Amino acid sequence: MFARLLKGWLRKKLAAFEREYAYDASYLHEVLDTDPEALLRFSKVMGLSRYRKRVSRDAWYAAKLAGTLGEDCGPCTQLVVTMAEREGVAPAVIRAVLAGEEAGMSEDARLGWRFARAALAHDPAADDLREQVLSRWGRQGLLSLALALTASRLYPTLKYALGHGQACVRVAVAGQPVAVAQPVTA
Repeated sequence: MFARLLKGWLRKKLAAFEREYAYDASYLHEVLDTDPEALLRFSKVMGLSRYRKRVSRDAWYAAKLAGTLGEDCGPCTQLVVTMAEREGVAPAVIRAVLAGEEAGMSEDARLGWRFARAALAHDPAADDLREQVLSRWGRQGLLSLALALTASRLYPTLKYALGHGQACVRVAVAGQPVAVAQPVTA
């Protein structure tokens, strides 16, 4: 009885999320149908993916987008773009991050994006960038960027592993399609 109620509640939460963000979470419905306990355990990542302390929105979303772009061909990237827009990241900054055009990024976004890309590539430049992040935002800021980068890769990875990654979409910022740069792969 409890399991059925829990499953129904989780299904409603997923449906509400899908409506709010115009996002297809069928892969999460599959997890729920297979084993509700697995979805509950995975849901802990959701809290992890929202951790942001002492770091600007621009830097944080730039790191999230760098991570998502490395694993996704559109739907998850669009979700992060929509979240960034709703939290007040300027469309021009989002477009620049997606295109990899550093000149169009805010200073904070540029640092978050550079750090995330260097970390993903296991580039030794990440060491200097990490020091810059620490100098600007401290240990909590660094942790915020590291967790944003890590968590942003989990969703599309799970989605593709379960066979739900076939749908690619054109990413839009402020309702306009944008070019997306090549992702970093490690």
